[in-house]
Amino acid sequence: MFSILLPLLFLNFFSFFNLLGIKKELLVNQIVFFFIGICFFFLAKKVGIFFFRNNAKFFYWLFIFLLVVTFVIGSEIRGSRRWIDFYIFNFQSSEFFKIFFVIFFADFFTRFKKDLEDPKVFLKSLLYFLLPTFIIFRQPDLGNALVYLVIYFSILLFSSVPKKYILYLLVVAVLLLPSSWFFLHDYQKDRIVSFINPSLTQRGTGYNMIQAIITVGSGKFLGKGLGYGTQSQLFFLPENHTDFAFSSLVEQFGFMGGLVVLGLYFILMLQMVKKIFSFAQAKDEETLFTFYFLIGFFSYLTFQTLVNLGMNVGLLPIVGIALPFISYGGSSLVSLFFSFGLIP
Repeated sequence: MFSILLPLLFLNFFSFFNLLGIKKELLVNQIVFFFIGICFFFLAKKVGIFFFRNNAKFFYWLFIFLLVVTFVIGSEIRGSRRWIDFYIFNFQSSEFFKIFFVIFFADFFTRFKKDLEDPKVFLKSLLYFLLPTFIIFRQPDLGNALVYLVIYFSILLFSSVPKKYILYLLVVAVLLLPSSWFFLHDYQKDRIVSFINPSLTQRGTGYNMIQAIITVGSGKFLGKGLGYGTQSQLFFLPENHTDFAFSSLVEQFGFMGGLVVLGLYFILMLQMVKKIFSFAQAKDEETLFTFYFLIGFFSYLTFQTLVNLGMNVGLLPIVGIALPFISYGGSSLVSLFFSFGLIP
């Protein structure tokens, strides 16, 4: 347990110091979220993952309901309805649903392992995937919709579903990909265009990407020091505590600070890979379920980390994905601690 918990604690300490240097008014909130997250971690350890597996379908439909409620009455922030305002805090159902989505599909592919050659079972899994993903995409939240896509395909690839079904699905997806452009919002199209050529939209999304790259570079080797990040302090860098928290961190703590954070993520991923290999030779239903769960959670965590880091250094388009444990946000932090608590 401590081999996983220690890197999480150190990542949060970096998040605290980063906020102290750029938006100290948010630091108390993040510390409160941190302690709530620790409580959820030990609660998950106490209850155990198999309680949630036994109730996987209930939690799946509960969160579908919450996603619909969020879409209908959620607080609209910058054109998106992703949060339910409970006055004390904003609840983002799509963040909490991720781990229950993993549990649901780990259970689904375990229960139907002998029937996965039946195309009806495969199509049923596809519909279970598409329902929440479509709602999240329409919020609109392209970043989290992609996370759900990665979770589903990761578990699908390691399941006993005939690979020809997966190939058919990929062919259909590739054929439909050009038409997806017409379903994107204007700001989402701008993000893609600005990634291809940032100079075309220097006052919009391209500006964000350029400023993120400048901010990372300005930190140099040892950084400008806590609270001395001019790109962040003078508001050149947008969303410096959420989407671009890593850029503001590197500006303050330099290449070495960024390298330590990357090292902590590497240790965390390595511990999870060891866990996955320990359950890889699934000989019973319980072991198979745990293996699928670890695959789904690992893919979700790795995808979010790599995409956010890629956004911050200009290697990937901006899609609004938070950096686990570093970006500010209560729903993300608490749900992640809860998720790690479920690891056997």
